[in-house]
Amino acid sequence: MSHAVSRLRAARVAVSTKPFVARGAALARCPACRLALSHCICDLRPRVDTRAGVCLLMGDIEALKPSNTGWLIADLVPDTWAFGWSRTETDPALLALLADPQWQPYVVFPGEYVAPERVVSTVDTAADAAAGRPRRRPLFVLLDGTWSEARKMFRKSPYLDPFPVLSLNPGLASNYRLRRSTRSDHFCTAEVAALCLALAGEPAAAEALTDWLDVFTSHYLNIKAGLALDRDDALHQRLRALAGGPGPQSV
Repeated sequence: MSHAVSRLRAARVAVSTKPFVARGAALARCPACRLALSHCICDLRPRVDTRAGVCLLMGDIEALKPSNTGWLIADLVPDTWAFGWSRTETDPALLALLADPQWQPYVVFPGEYVAPERVVSTVDTAADAAAGRPRRRPLFVLLDGTWSEARKMFRKSPYLDPFPVLSLNPGLASNYRLRRSTRSDHFCTAEVAALCLALAGEPAAAEALTDWLDVFTSHYLNIKAGLALDRDDALHQRLRALAGGPGPQSV
């Protein structure tokens, strides 16, 4: 599969002076879903349509990590862009995307770190109609990296300053299990994208992305633990239906 994150990964590999060795690097992985071939989930990938778009600003090695969840967003959201972040250089294609009049960018970041006048908690382009402009599509700008990387991206990306900051208050803890965080309110990138899609009035896409993250996580952890898979559970059946595939399979 070729999408924004896979292309960014290929570009990052091409300029690497030494190979990035991830945990489990000896595994024979599916190039599309990045899981061991025995645990491939490509046949379960949902088919969804979304009006919203996602712009990923990614830390230096995020696209290289098998556990990166920005990849899962690009699997499902057709209008996904991925750019490697640099303090000193900005991709002209990123600036062109942010300036495209069809999109209303929202920088997704905790409001407690932002000047109050920039913070919004809803996705609303009704003002476009009131001003006689075509209704713009929401473009969620997600800072994909560690928490320290995300803070640096936010502080040192002046081209993001003109845009509203969408602060999420889901009132629940993250279910992400592939990397540890000291705070339960730190969500992985795919969880953040699902919350954004729900706010944009696209609950079906949000639910599909949540299920896609869950099945990826389940397979990833089963590989690490050497556990058998249950491909007939409710999660697999929901995704199989969304993917338009065959019915339940025997293990």
